[in-house]
Amino acid sequence: MLTPLVGLRFYGFGMFAKICQDLYYGRMSTMNISLPEMLKAFVDEQVSQRGYGTSSEYVRELIRKEQERQQLRGLLLAGAASKPMPPVDGAYFEALRSQARRTLP
Repeated sequence: MLTPLVGLRFYGFGMFAKICQDLYYGRMSTMNISLPEMLKAFVDEQVSQRGYGTSSEYVRELIRKEQERQQLRGLLLAGAASKPMPPVDGAYFEALRSQARRTLP
């Protein structure tokens, strides 16, 4: 296996970054998105101000955050639809401690 420094010399930085990207995300697909100039300027500004290497990195981050938001929303809705539970108070935690003491050798 090549170390990162050897990989940089052997492949060049661009190829090494592509290999790392492929390993982390899997193979990338290409998607072209048309934006009005005002939105493109906003994306370019975010890329430069927030330290993203490319606009693709910025868009991937936005998509990941949206996926996390949707997952959290699903969990919140599932929790709201579930039956009420007894209150979590001192007695609840004492019961957990007692149960843990019984299961320990």
